[in-house]
Amino acid sequence: MIIVLFGQPHSGKTTLADELFEHVDREVTHCIDGDQLRDIFKNKDFSREGRLKNLQKASDVAAFLNWTGNDVIVSVVYPYKEARDYLNSLTDDVLWIHLYYTEPRGRENFHVKDFELDLLEETVLSLNTSELSIEECIKKINMYAELSSKSRK
Repeated sequence: MIIVLFGQPHSGKTTLADELFEHVDREVTHCIDGDQLRDIFKNKDFSREGRLKNLQKASDVAAFLNWTGNDVIVSVVYPYKEARDYLNSLTDDVLWIHLYYTEPRGRENFHVKDFELDLLEETVLSLNTSELSIEECIKKINMYAELSSKSRK
């Protein structure tokens, strides 16, 4: 399974990915972080094209690791439907979790202005990290992953 935590910068993706890596109810062997990928691939292009290029690499790596039998956590912005569709085209083993917040956190100037999100386009668990604690988020993600695993069998 690929568990994707996506949302605007500072929505809690990396924080939850790190915590989830330690406390998920499944054995997860890899955690892919968007900022780390940008450092590895030297991609500092934050245009739509630059983001799509980075997201394709994240998707390819996650799908490959999943194909080799590993469960993976991905914490990346994934602002574009076409990027999410690309990962979905590589595997049907993706669990999408959208993180958002409702109070200012100081990084709103880094938000992706053309973030595309239609919750009806795919099955998405949406978590408000302003209202939920880390522990509550992890519990909801674990429940969602368990339900998703059962429905795929």
